[in-house]
Amino acid sequence: MSDKLQFVDRYLMSATSDKLKFVEHRAPLNSDEPTTLLEIYDRVVRDHPKPDTLNYKHDGVWNSVSAAEMLQRARDIAAGLHSLGVRKGDRVAILSESCLEWVLSDQGCILSGAVGVPIYPTLTPAQVSYILKDCGARVVFISTSEKLKQVESELKHCPTIEHVVLFDSNDPNPATVLSLRELEEKGRALQSQFPELISDLARKAKPEDLATIIYTSGTTGEPKGVMLTHANMVSNLISSSNHFEFDERDVALSVLPLSHIFERQAMNMYLHHGLSVYFGSLETLGENLKEVRPTVFVGVPRIYEKIIARVQERAAEKGKLNARVVAWAVETGKRWGRLSASHGSVPISLAIKHRLADMIVLEKLRKAMGSRIRILVSGGAALSAEVALAFLGARLPIVQGYGLTETSPVITAGRLQDNRVGTAGKPIRDVAVRIASDGEIETRGPHVMLGYWNKPAETRAAFTDDGWFKTGDIGRKKELLKTSGGKYIAPQPIEQLIKRSRFVNQVVVIGNGRRFPAALIVPDWQQLEGYAKYKGFELCSRAEFRRDPRIIDLFARQIAARTQDLAQFEKIKRIALLEKELTLEGGELTPTLKVKRRVIDEKYRDVIDRIYEE
Repeated sequence: MSDKLQFVDRYLMSATSDKLKFVEHRAPLNSDEPTTLLEIYDRVVRDHPKPDTLNYKHDGVWNSVSAAEMLQRARDIAAGLHSLGVRKGDRVAILSESCLEWVLSDQGCILSGAVGVPIYPTLTPAQVSYILKDCGARVVFISTSEKLKQVESELKHCPTIEHVVLFDSNDPNPATVLSLRELEEKGRALQSQFPELISDLARKAKPEDLATIIYTSGTTGEPKGVMLTHANMVSNLISSSNHFEFDERDVALSVLPLSHIFERQAMNMYLHHGLSVYFGSLETLGENLKEVRPTVFVGVPRIYEKIIARVQERAAEKGKLNARVVAWAVETGKRWGRLSASHGSVPISLAIKHRLADMIVLEKLRKAMGSRIRILVSGGAALSAEVALAFLGARLPIVQGYGLTETSPVITAGRLQDNRVGTAGKPIRDVAVRIASDGEIETRGPHVMLGYWNKPAETRAAFTDDGWFKTGDIGRKKELLKTSGGKYIAPQPIEQLIKRSRFVNQVVVIGNGRRFPAALIVPDWQQLEGYAKYKGFELCSRAEFRRDPRIIDLFARQIAARTQDLAQFEKIKRIALLEKELTLEGGELTPTLKVKRRVIDEKYRDVIDRIYEE
């Protein structure tokens, strides 16, 4: 069967005694389209031979890596892995923050025929050990000596690990640890003996080969290794690219973790279309935006929420009048954006107000984003319509997509020309979607995973009898709360309503197995303290704020005003305020900044119990 074929009806499942049998159904692609990630990388050099394909900052100075240098270093890494005994199908892990070396090592794995296993650097040593043991990794790339020290004791108990490769080559390394530079030198030496080695390995690559195992972050249970093939990833990035219309004139700023499929596929998409990519970070996002001046930015809802919140905070710091002007400008922008998005007629009076709002405030938001943004993309979770409208009002459109790690990840995506606020667009090419009788979204096509690594029972449970993948989503079926009275509640839509209050920074709706829904709220402390001062409340500490009946009443009224259209059983009955923000470092958020509800339930059990005891 030709290599130019790919899966369409991916997996029709039939159970045998202890295995799953997958029946492949294929349909031809356009003959000019790549079918493996190796072809994607080769074509970057062929079609987009730029001097600044990848860009990174070192000692305060931006440095560029050309397309040719990128591919050559990736080939050297691939040959270096081969010299260590890594062969097709062997697992190689990457434990690192997003950086140039991450991308090169990932490409090296692909070119060598190995299966890349990304690991979030924020995971605990025990979690890292679980993944390394479960996937049976032979080699692990690690970003720094400090990170190596954190997991060193666990590595000793991972029987399959034979080699550790360290990106940071400045610090002295143990004799058993290679630096990335040394690995590349090994690769160059091997290629000098066997010049056709990497080309020979590339010819053996097939679309159906396993490309990566990505472990889910486990917001609702134990992490599972999602197996994705070359066909999964390549078909998905090509089909979703049609929605975003990237081209080689674009400049992208990359700040999300490459260990997540969302940013990893975004990176592949950037390379495929010849973009210049700059590696930034969430900690230096404001500075990076001003320096890089991207035309393309991919983020998660929490990033966009924090940008708007920062605009409001800065306004509040300059006094009440300035805060009111900014609030008026943002609301005016939303009204204009709502009509603009629906292609409605904008009244002359609103057009004039919007022009004034733009001159006074909204233009500054565009400048803060670098002044060249053409398209913003949001994924990983649902984006609040209020946040989307705030950006659209500043002429910064956010296009949403929907998908999962198991679907490579895109199922649906919006388009700039018909972008509808509050929706995640239409299914991309070759992707089928249907709604089950209970409302669950099911999908089928070349994007659907091969299965869960070492988990045949979980794989079987993830598919219907006729081969459709069960996403677990209605609003978010996997995260539905069920009260003790048997009522099902989708927390995310309620949380989005509550977050419309300027006093709310973060909110988590709770109530699973309880009599009624309640909410844990992290206040916007600057807004709240300003309100208390205005009202003359003599409150000194955050602990006093949390307990004060007047503050609790404020939040109750704010929530009631924004959730009045909910069914009675969905309405929030009680609240508790939290002093500290929920963070990735604190373990309450996933690397893509989604709430880990299971962790929240455990970490704040005493607070939650008190809510329901009152």
